[in-house]
Amino acid sequence: MARYAPEHKEATRRRMIETAGRRFKRDGIDGAGIATLVADAGLTNGAFYGHFSSKDDLIATVVTDQLSRQLAMLESLPLGWAPLEAFVRDYLSPTHRDNPADGCPSAALLDEIGRADAVVRDAYTAGIRPLLELVARRLDHLPEGLARERATGLLTLLFSTLQLARAVTDRKLSDQILAAGVQNALLLAAPNGKEGKA
Repeated sequence: MARYAPEHKEATRRRMIETAGRRFKRDGIDGAGIATLVADAGLTNGAFYGHFSSKDDLIATVVTDQLSRQLAMLESLPLGWAPLEAFVRDYLSPTHRDNPADGCPSAALLDEIGRADAVVRDAYTAGIRPLLELVARRLDHLPEGLARERATGLLTLLFSTLQLARAVTDRKLSDQILAAGVQNALLLAAPNGKEGKA
């Protein structure tokens, strides 16, 4: 039997991580078994265990990958408050609300991660720390200790606002939740507590 090149194996693993990330964020961690996850990637069940020891191993890997991507996106933003404000407005937008598979892993998965095994929670802990630190550095108009506190509050506000906006069935109420989230985020983190127009 011919052996696949290492590049092929890595490409297969990467495809499984990416498709599982989208599936988890759309349907939840418990919303798909291994058979569905490998089918999404165009593989067979047997191929799964050549890459991951268990579903929890895949979940932890996906969480790490998703948070690393989010960190890289935030790191790529130009310095200054304006790009961070644009990020807040984009994050709390109807487009992000309506497309969880393409969006933030925290807003989509936090409730399940909180009940997951330690390996998954450890992966989340390791991934969220640099995000908190990066946002705190972006709030350089604030004293360091206050910037860390506000960064934690800002990310918590963003995640929970998006979760609430997705949970309600009344579209108008959902839009109001997003708009209020933007206002509160700007009051919390903007220079001089500026209010923004939602």
